[in-house]
Amino acid sequence: MSPANSRLHVAVTRRLPKIVEERMRELFDVRLNDDDHRPDREELAEMLRNSDVLVPSLSDRLDSDMLMQAGDRLKLIANYGAGVDHIDLKAAAENGIMVSNTPGVLTEDTADMAMALIIAVTRRLSEGVLAMQSGSWEGWSPTAFLGGRIGGRKLGIVGMGRIGRAIARRATAFGMEIHYHNRTRLRPETEAELRATWWDSLDQMLARMDVISVNVAHSPATFHLLSARRLKLLQPSAVLINTSRGEVIDENALTRMLRAGEIAGAGLDVYEHGHEANPRLRNLPNVVLLPHMGSATVEGRIEMGEKVIVNIQTFAHGHRPPDLVIP
Repeated sequence: MSPANSRLHVAVTRRLPKIVEERMRELFDVRLNDDDHRPDREELAEMLRNSDVLVPSLSDRLDSDMLMQAGDRLKLIANYGAGVDHIDLKAAAENGIMVSNTPGVLTEDTADMAMALIIAVTRRLSEGVLAMQSGSWEGWSPTAFLGGRIGGRKLGIVGMGRIGRAIARRATAFGMEIHYHNRTRLRPETEAELRATWWDSLDQMLARMDVISVNVAHSPATFHLLSARRLKLLQPSAVLINTSRGEVIDENALTRMLRAGEIAGAGLDVYEHGHEANPRLRNLPNVVLLPHMGSATVEGRIEMGEKVIVNIQTFAHGHRPPDLVIP
């Protein structure tokens, strides 16, 4: 039977919002992950061999060796998430497997988190929370927990896509001065709307900003885009925020500079080695570490699931998924 006239067998690697899983049960012959364990390579390979559609997430690495085990049955990887750097797109294409993703639904949530990290680091919120939770606070004093004023600070946005622009709109409302570096310059009317200044040179922008927000996808071209050399361009008073991909920043170099006081602080939601943050970052008072929470809203995760379902249904009816990723 062709996908158009049969119920597709869909394997989902992790737990999804209940409403999404219930809709999948109605539409497909679906295999769910009820205990939300992280599938090992052997289990992933078995899913690839025995499914028409695989719905993986960021924690599932589908490299060339893994995709070679898919056989002829698998035709679509409907990724639950916008980023696809955990999938070997070239190998998928060579094996006749389409890949779709869920772009656009997490823009506002991620921008909210980036702004929250800017405020948290600059105003030393985590230090205040720790003092209250540990019972060490001895009362108000004029010089305790002094942070910096957000308004008037220069924000340098590295990557001015949907999320970068959403951060710019929020930061403008807080009175920040918006600067950005992007591969291509925005239209003049967009720059005017965002009150944003374009920098052709990333190095020159980094050296002049109070806050840097990293908002680029991970690719070979962006690996360690903020290298040790570039991090040294930052002012000692600068704050670095990353809600995109951990591989974009040289984490070891950043850790050394934070510990040496060469950078004022950092707010990180992503890490170079997946969920394994550099342990030397954990005890620094000027660092706020989050467990990849940028997209963690009920609304956002449901919208991601809805996009996955639309991509699968479109494929099932013999059409190209609307969010097809082109290698």
